[in-house]
Amino acid sequence: SRSILMQRRLFLYNFRNLRKAKGRRETYLCYVVKRRDSATSCSLDFGYLRNQMGCHVEVLFLRYIAAWDLDPGRCYRITWFTSWSPCYDCAQHIANFLRSYPNLTLRIFMARLYFCEDRKAEPEGLRRLHKAGAQIAIMTFKDYFYCWNTFVENREQAFKGWEGLHENSVHLARKLRRILLPLYEVDDLRDAFKILGL
Repeated sequence: SRSILMQRRLFLYNFRNLRKAKGRRETYLCYVVKRRDSATSCSLDFGYLRNQMGCHVEVLFLRYIAAWDLDPGRCYRITWFTSWSPCYDCAQHIANFLRSYPNLTLRIFMARLYFCEDRKAEPEGLRRLHKAGAQIAIMTFKDYFYCWNTFVENREQAFKGWEGLHENSVHLARKLRRILLPLYEVDDLRDAFKILGL
């Protein structure tokens, strides 16, 4: 039986938030699934997945969770920490999935932003994902610290950030905000019109 915890070197290699991450072709996804009952939440499952046989990790997770037969009368919260942001097609799959499960919320924390060379579709995919209700953000030191203590076989070693972790996180968060900005501006306009009674 394989460990449900990730090896340290795998985590440190795949989740490093480099601006140019050459050679890192796989996407790793760490997840926590919780059921929310009024004021309390109960952890149902956690672990990690990676791409397999040409199937993207996000699709693998959606298949996995769809098989759970979730109770439509209960609320669930899923949190992902991914080494790459989803590609356009995966963003579409996730958005459709969220529309099918209105009782489910999804938060995605991403180490790096993925952009395909031949398609400029990924920013649009992220906007659609955001519009469908997914909360998307770039991983910060706090998120790496949490992942290290939750998903990694750390052998009691404390998480030490690498050089540039904070700067790269800020740079990527700004980039993500620029991608999502049109949506924020539209919301601000709607609010302004509402206030003015238009």
